[in-house]
Amino acid sequence: MGFQQHGNREVGLSGIALGSKNEYKRMHSELPEGDDDVLQQEARRKSTRKYVIACATFASLNNVLLGYDVGVMSGAVIFIKEDLKISEVKEEFLVGILSIVSLLGSLGGGRTSDIIGRKWTMAIAAVIFQMGSLIMTLAPSFSILMIGRLFAGVGIGFGGLIAPIYIAEISPNTSRGFLTTFPEIFINLGILLGYVSNYAFSGFSAHINWRIMLAVGILPSVFIGFALFIIPESPRWLVMQNRIEEARSVLLKTNDSDSEVEERLAEIQQAAGLANCEEYEQKPVWYELLFPSPSLRRMMITGIGIQCFQQISGIDATVYYSPEIFKAAGIEDNAKLLAATVAVGVTKTLFILVAIFLVDKKGRRPLLFVSTIGMTICLFSIGASLSLFPQGSFVIALAILLVCGNVAFFSVGLGPVCWVLTSEIFPLRLRAQASSLGAVGNRVCSGLVAMSFLSVSRAITVAGAFFVFAAISSLAIVFVYMLVPETKGKSLEQIELMFKNEHERQGGEMELADVEVEQLVQNKTILTK
Repeated sequence: MGFQQHGNREVGLSGIALGSKNEYKRMHSELPEGDDDVLQQEARRKSTRKYVIACATFASLNNVLLGYDVGVMSGAVIFIKEDLKISEVKEEFLVGILSIVSLLGSLGGGRTSDIIGRKWTMAIAAVIFQMGSLIMTLAPSFSILMIGRLFAGVGIGFGGLIAPIYIAEISPNTSRGFLTTFPEIFINLGILLGYVSNYAFSGFSAHINWRIMLAVGILPSVFIGFALFIIPESPRWLVMQNRIEEARSVLLKTNDSDSEVEERLAEIQQAAGLANCEEYEQKPVWYELLFPSPSLRRMMITGIGIQCFQQISGIDATVYYSPEIFKAAGIEDNAKLLAATVAVGVTKTLFILVAIFLVDKKGRRPLLFVSTIGMTICLFSIGASLSLFPQGSFVIALAILLVCGNVAFFSVGLGPVCWVLTSEIFPLRLRAQASSLGAVGNRVCSGLVAMSFLSVSRAITVAGAFFVFAAISSLAIVFVYMLVPETKGKSLEQIELMFKNEHERQGGEMELADVEVEQLVQNKTILTK
């Protein structure tokens, strides 16, 4: 009770920092006694920050593949229809099947990562996606193209699930939200690259251009091979394998002080159940997920619910079918359609930067509220503009503006924070497989939206479809208000304790307020250096 840790300094009850640059000088000393220690701590803090950012960056490379596929397919499908003479139903199936199949990768990814580790699961994801991209590039028919989509979907399912979990497990508490947004950043970067690829290669013949577009998607996965020689295994997975010294070695590289390392290691060991193995051995993971405790049930409702709302609010329809939206507004030329989608990709990528720098400062809930409210307004306005005004330059400009606004609000909150939350809230021994259920919900909803948008828009018009998305987005606001807790600044183990008592969400934040203040100060230091 006498002292608190503040960054790498101890803080007494009086609030005076001990061991800082302003410490008292001894009567006969020329230099403060702690200067060398302070310099060493500062050097270690900078080194730690660079190392963790590098790990998060390399772990997120698989997400470029998912983003690229989403972006490139929105334009490539225009030329695939022309080259392979496929119907509108086949077009929907081609676009949406990747999300449906990726749920197989998500389901398998959780269990695989528990067996062979987070790092090597990411490697498997890259290899499977490469195979799929190569098959799609060389596909002579729609059937072979679909086989390639199946492989690509499984690879994306593996990679999209594991990256946020790995980053959350390796990150310091104070910058976990910041770092766990990296996968969403890379998804947005991939979408933008896909849009640019569409525009760049649209001038080739219809038989060649879409193949080049899909082939470019192979390149990011090559860099993932190099990443495996740089990033370490998750310390929490190592503890689960009882490889304590290896876990300590990783924590020494990702935390600012030795005392913090030992504290984190003790928390992880306790969460992993090493102190009471018999209790955990009685209940297999699948049993706990099928018959969850009240606290785990709340975690699953929150995690799976936010994943589903991310997709059923229509973001994939907006991204995959933005050319269709702009056609409904009045754009007819393919080159102009693809140029407009580039503007959407640029907006979606730029606004993710807002989430990066605010998620650990303002918290998860405020960003989710801003995001869902903004999306609801934009989605309703898209429907209103397409239904109330005739096609023309005004509606085209308004449609582009509102679609960009929708993806901007999505990138500020619901896009990145969804993955941050699901990588944080589940207990260690259940985290990978529970998160995989959330990812399955995400992929199923994504596939249903992508595979039905054209049919629904033909039945009730494009405007009507966006009115439906607006209604769903408004429900997401209520869901966030009722069921999503604030996890900012808390360790993964503290978040688990928050769910143990249904009244602890409000009280728990008050009890841990001193910890949050301390960690926000550290996070500000990390982001401003």
